[in-house]
Amino acid sequence: MIKIKATEVNKNDEVVSNKNQKDEHDWAAAKAFYDNLGSTKRPRPPKPQNAVTIAVSSRTLFNMVKERQFYEDEGLEKYVAYQLEHENEPLMPGAAFPFVKAIMTVNARLRELYPDSEELFDIVLMTNNHAQVGVRLINCINHYDLTIERFCMTGGKSPIGYLKAYLTNLYLSNDSEKVQEAIEEGIAAAAMFNVEKEIQLRDDQLRIAFDGDAVLFSDESEQIVKEHGLDTFFEHEKKFENKPLAQGPLKCFLEALGKLQRKFYAKNERMDCPIRTYLVTARSAASSGARALKTLRSWGLEIDEALFLAGAPKGPLLEKIRPHIFFDDQMFHIEGAQQLGTIAAHVPYGIGQKYNKGKLKEESPKKK
Repeated sequence: MIKIKATEVNKNDEVVSNKNQKDEHDWAAAKAFYDNLGSTKRPRPPKPQNAVTIAVSSRTLFNMVKERQFYEDEGLEKYVAYQLEHENEPLMPGAAFPFVKAIMTVNARLRELYPDSEELFDIVLMTNNHAQVGVRLINCINHYDLTIERFCMTGGKSPIGYLKAYLTNLYLSNDSEKVQEAIEEGIAAAAMFNVEKEIQLRDDQLRIAFDGDAVLFSDESEQIVKEHGLDTFFEHEKKFENKPLAQGPLKCFLEALGKLQRKFYAKNERMDCPIRTYLVTARSAASSGARALKTLRSWGLEIDEALFLAGAPKGPLLEKIRPHIFFDDQMFHIEGAQQLGTIAAHVPYGIGQKYNKGKLKEESPKKK
């Protein structure tokens, strides 16, 4: 047994306390500096410890298919030169763009109700682009009037190591390997792809749809379906109806959303809340739905709408919901949703990955 002296513990506590005090002092100084700048159209970024932080890659925020193809064909040096040459040309919006715009709407409502609160969404642009490319990205953000003040440009290195430092609640990228890496680090993450058909989305309400198993919940029940079939699955879910499922990779993100939703409820704004969440699951309601709902209840979490499809395609229902993002672990659900215009994000987690028939890839202009 290793013995630790009480004096050593006290010293460690003192170090942590001093560090926290220094962080608070630094943040207070930064806030004072920002406040002294006078009136500005751009609101001050929230304190990271209080914010719900969304890290998005540049290729999910903007459509950079052509730029990516140029990089693969010509190499890094010519790619950087190309970006410098075109840095005053705005990139087209990417898959995450409507999601980010809707987040800004939520923040505006929160600031109206709580002018001094820092419990807001915060967007971080997380990219492995070279810093020289940053000017074009900044120009694009200003062109579209996006409220994104925090950048992380890693110059070709993976940005995953920075996610925890930015206190990330959700990471969105179109690189499945980086997303997998983030999930393994315990960070909610998903891979986004460009939609095949564009539909009009609401700009006054952020709509987020989640699959259940292997997304909000663990894949324990899905393993039974894959290995033993539906009848055994139904029996298992009935037997363990009152035993909460283990959490999945996006449970903590739903928890963060709930924290912001409750701020609206506290102001009697439940029916006019600008955040709406959906559970869209292949589970059957009577046979296996109760366990899913009781699990959410045991976590102290709410979902606004629950749709149990009993194996029916999700695409048509999602077309009616029109979410800004839909999370699922199964590629065939992702593909079906995309064909009808839903912006979908793949969560590469759980046993279902062994059964995916393929991965969606960015389609370059030359291959169209």
